[in-house]
This record gives sequence, structure tokens and C-alpha cells, in this order.
Amino acid sequence: MRTVGSVPKDLEVGRELLYLRRAECMDVGLTRDDILALTREALLAHGRKEYEMPAKVGVHPYEDVFYHAMPAYVPAKEAVGMKWIECYPRNPAEFDLPQTTGLLVINDVETGCPIGVMDSTWITAMRTPAVTVLAAAALHPGAKSFGMFGCGVQGTEHVRFAPMALGDLEEILVYDIDEVATDRLIETIQPEIEVEIVRGESPRQMVERCEVLSSATVITRETLAVVKDEWVPPGRTLLPCDLNTFWDPKTSRRADRYIVDSLEEHQLFADMGYFPGGLPEVAAETGEVLAGIAPGRQSASELIVCSNIGMAVCDIVVGQAILERALEKGRGTILPL
Repeated sequence: MRTVGSVPKDLEVGRELLYLRRAECMDVGLTRDDILALTREALLAHGRKEYEMPAKVGVHPYEDVFYHAMPAYVPAKEAVGMKWIECYPRNPAEFDLPQTTGLLVINDVETGCPIGVMDSTWITAMRTPAVTVLAAAALHPGAKSFGMFGCGVQGTEHVRFAPMALGDLEEILVYDIDEVATDRLIETIQPEIEVEIVRGESPRQMVERCEVLSSATVITRETLAVVKDEWVPPGRTLLPCDLNTFWDPKTSRRADRYIVDSLEEHQLFADMGYFPGGLPEVAAETGEVLAGIAPGRQSASELIVCSNIGMAVCDIVVGQAILERALEKGRGTILPL
């Protein structure tokens, strides 16, 4: 019997790997508190530069889509692997399929052999809002209101995670052009959390009422600018997960501080045309703020934009934990190499 990380595994490394379906990833017992803790560890490692993670390498079969290879190594967690993910904005409307799907591969650090392959959809759905709310807590402590644009899988998980990191929240506003999705989110999540969830009346009302806001909508090269710059007052913290799509680009450029999860990856997206007016000047990376290397909010009137587009360090750390839990609990299917 070989060991992977610190946990004994009934897996013959180099001859077998464990395959996990989405449902099995969800069923290993990893809680949202666990996801928050693991994501924080990954962000701290990134902020302290204790990692290896090249910018996403991509191919683009169609003008409006991208495939990305996302490798990472986090020494502190003995975690190494890669996520292979795509984004097809037209999937939901045209094919009734998710905008984003993918697979995650985990390798054995000692030998390099692949030891796990799993669906990455649930991992992406969990680590993305975890990054958002951890950043929100660091950049806007004491926030009483949170606004969420987009009521799909990502928006739903953002609403679940928000009260876990923002302990003073009194209300969460949600908005989606699909009213059915909005109603479904409220109906599903309100019984789970104590913070009141309110249907947002309009993008303008959301921005005027909420101190902290996030968006998880479509990702396109064309800037939609749904939220106009003139609507955004001082003192807000904006945390987009959809690049430069949803918000007026003027807002990011005039922000007192523009923060990103990965400078290198944002530069890559800018080169791909997702920031038509150019990437705003970056003040810090998210992990640097969490690690205390860069300051958080310095005054109540600061307008802060923190763009988080997803980093492989988070995927790999969470994926490693899922693999270890799955092997402990006998989940998944062992396949020969």
C-alpha cells in the first residue's frame, strides 16, 4: 500500500487511479466550512508566493468560447494537478447545458503518476464563492448588505456562503433577468440561512442599497455594462466573477483600489480581448490582502473592485481533499492506468 499525502490509500499508485463523478465529489463529506478553510489556505499560499501556477493556457474553437488548462502545485498541501475547463456562454440557452464544465486531475507529487480524475463542476461552484466571500470579509468587514447578480449555480452558492464569512449581514439582495431563477434561489436558500433574502428590483437599486456586491453572469469579450458607473457610490466593494462583462469598465478604472486574484491571469485575459479598454492598474492580489501583505480597506469611502476569475491553486487544494476523503470512504471507481 502506498500513501498519498498523509492518508493511507488502497490505491496502487502508477497502476490505478480513482474516478469520481460529480455526485461522488459532493458526497465525500466536505462541508462548506471545509471549503472555506481549504480555499483560504490556497489563497494564503498564493499571496505568500508559495506555489507554482502558470497563467491559463487556452484554445478557442469559436470566437465566444475558451478552453483552459489550469495546472498548479501547492507545496504546503502536497497537492499537484490540473483542471481542464471550458466556457460556452450559449450552452444554457441553446443546449440546456451548463456554461462551464470540466475535469480535474490530481497527481502523486512523489512519482508524478495520476491518482485521481474527477468532475470539476462542483469544485468550481464551491471554491468560486468561497474566494468571493473571503475577499469580501477582508475588504469590507462589518458589511450589513450583500447583493448578488446572477441566480444560477454560482449565484446560489454565493448566497449560501455569504453569511458564513460576513457575520454582520442583515440582508442579501438577489437579481437575475430570469425571474424564475430568482424565485427558485430565494425559495431554496431562505430556509437554510437566517439572513433575509430580498428580490432586487433593478441593477441600479441593488448597487444603491448594497455595500458589497458580486456578479456571476455570462463571460463575453463584449462589455455589457449592465451596471452604469454613475450608479455606483463611494464606499462599495464590488467582487465580479465574470471578468469585465457585467460592470461598466469606467468603474474599475476609477476605483480607489483594483484588486485581482491573479495578476498574470488577468493580463492574459486582457491580451485575449476581455478588457477592451485595457486592464486597470492593479493594486494587489487577493491572497496578498488575506495574508496581510497588502492592506485591505483603508477608509469607509473607498471604492474597491476585486476581480476573481478563478485560480488552479484553489481547485487543486480542494480536489486533493476530495480525493483523500473519497478514498477513506470508499467512494468512486478505481480504474486501471
